[in-house]
Amino acid sequence: MPWLILAIWAGVPGAARAAADNVATSTSTTFGGATTRLRNEALPVATRVVVYKGERRLELLRGNEALRGYRIALGGDPVGHKLFEGDSRTPEGLYRLNARNPRSEFFLSMHVSYPNVADSARARKVGRRPGGMIMVHGQPNIPSRSPRHYESEDWTDGCIALSNADMMEFWLLVPDNTLIDIRP
Repeated sequence: MPWLILAIWAGVPGAARAAADNVATSTSTTFGGATTRLRNEALPVATRVVVYKGERRLELLRGNEALRGYRIALGGDPVGHKLFEGDSRTPEGLYRLNARNPRSEFFLSMHVSYPNVADSARARKVGRRPGGMIMVHGQPNIPSRSPRHYESEDWTDGCIALSNADMMEFWLLVPDNTLIDIRP
């Protein structure tokens, strides 16, 4: 499994997909003089991500089967659809997870394809820009608040935040261009 972590940090495209396609194999690894048998099992691959903003919950689905569920933090003003850049809201609607950033200022990040045509038109109507750096990401690499704050508050500028452990799993199980359905 160390090769997988190296592939992620090196930013190799498709690292999660390659891991998901991996067949069961065994490897011996030595840690501090002790030999451990590692078994690489095939990882489930999500076909859809659903965010329930009101419940602060994100689910990974394969078809209609729930694979995983995570607690999330949202933008500081989470109620309602994102209207324009700087409103601290997380958008609502159907988007795609269309890019990965292993070197983000947060622990890994995946870009949400916001804004769509309707989002851009809505922002223009009120004389504002829609924004566009909406991500699913982990915790800040250089935290400015206590760990408790990140665990219990909505703290992003409109993104969807997971714990770092959950973000690592999300990164591995969610392929590029997966549909993300962000609900109220």
